Formats: sequence, structure tokens, C-alpha cells
Amino acid sequence: MQYHTSHRQSLLKAAILWITFTLVPLALSAQSFKLNNGEGEVKVTGTSTLHDWEEVAEQKSGLIALDNTGELPKITSLKFTVVSESLKSGKGAMDKNTYKALETKDHKEIVFELKSVKSISPVTSASNKYKVVATGNLTIAGSTNTIDLPFNLTINDGKVLLEGKKGLKMTDYKIDPPKALLGTITTGDEIEVHYNTIWK
Repeated sequence: MQYHTSHRQSLLKAAILWITFTLVPLALSAQSFKLNNGEGEVKVTGTSTLHDWEEVAEQKSGLIALDNTGELPKITSLKFTVVSESLKSGKGAMDKNTYKALETKDHKEIVFELKSVKSISPVTSASNKYKVVATGNLTIAGSTNTIDLPFNLTINDGKVLLEGKKGLKMTDYKIDPPKALLGTITTGDEIEVHYNTIWK
């Protein structure tokens, strides 16, 4: 009887060890990081017939999941959101025209969601930095296009840094470039999104 009890305990210990060494690494292989709204910056820059302009996103959120067990990290998911009416230029009249163009009453958010990773390669000067081109759906003012989003990905001390820039055209998203002063000032169709974000 004592032999059977001892044998069962040994089997139980072996099973617990197997679960620990087999399943725990699997659980740790994919890590999720949440965008820290208080750090980093996302801004949109553009031109007009009067002067260049920029707007900074005050409310941004997102999640990225990475599997960093191989030679190169794998991005298993990425979603990034900006609240449309959190874009601020410091000029109330310009912001009002922006929100009108983005139809923010009906479309509260600008969203990028990953479909696949087109390429990822190490940056030779740093062991933890990678050049990435991600393909995903970008939705602005209710219109969605599939785009390639380039960025540098840095993995460092429990943080992920994601930085890059992407040129876009407003008319690709059925947005009429905003106008001011009875149409005498016109915004250029081409804009550039600059992102320097920290995920924890």
C-alpha cells in the first residue's frame, strides 16, 4: 500500500514537472505589450496654401503581441487606435475643420489593424532593433484601405519601441482636404503620420 502511494506521488511529481517545463515556455513565448498613452508621440503633418501645419494625437491606445523565441521576433498581432477628436493643432478653428473633414460625429476613431508582416530584418548596429514592414487595414473617417506600414521595432527591458513615418493621401479615404477663410486657404491632399510610441 505504501509502495502504491509512493509510486503515485512520484508519478504526480513527474506530471507537474512535465507541465511546468512544457507549457510554461509556451505561455511565455508570446508576450503582449500595451501602448502607453503618456509616453511617445503620434503626430500628423501637412501643408496648406498659407503654411505647414501639424496635429498631435492626445489619446492613443493599442496592443502588440510578440513571439521573441526565434532568431527574429514574430509580431502575432498589432492594433493601434487614435481618438479622432484628440488630434490637436493648438488652433481651435483648424481643429474644428479637421473634425468636420474626418466626420468625427460618426467615426470616432482612426484604427490600424495588422493583417500580416511583409518583412522583418535586424538593424546591424543594434542587437535588439529590427526594421519591419507590416501590412494591415487602416480605417479613417469610415473608409478602409490596406497599406504597408514601415517602422523600427526595438525590444528593450520589458518595453517595445515602435517608430516610423507613413505618407497618406486624404482623398484615398474620401476626405476632402479642409479649407478655411471661405476657401482662400486650402490644405494639401498629402499628409505624413509620424509615430514614436512606447509599449509596456
